[in-house]
Amino acid sequence: MVRTVNVHEAKTHLSRLLEAVEAGEDVVIARSGKPVARLVLVSVAREPRQPGAWRGRGYLADDFDETPESVLAAFRGETG
Repeated sequence: MVRTVNVHEAKTHLSRLLEAVEAGEDVVIARSGKPVARLVLVSVAREPRQPGAWRGRGYLADDFDETPESVLAAFRGETG
């Protein structure tokens, strides 16, 4: 079933309209009697996570956790 409401009604009763959509109803929002938008239920299809799917796609440099002395000096407020 499709239900048509005007913009004012949609703004005033958005929570009720969302409940109607969750119950399977399509809601059309109209301006001056002309359809502008449709509220429909969003279904999110998620596939099960595949552990290791990104294996080998990333890179971590050998010196990742080493901070250059110049950067440490800047944090200490030392100018070079």
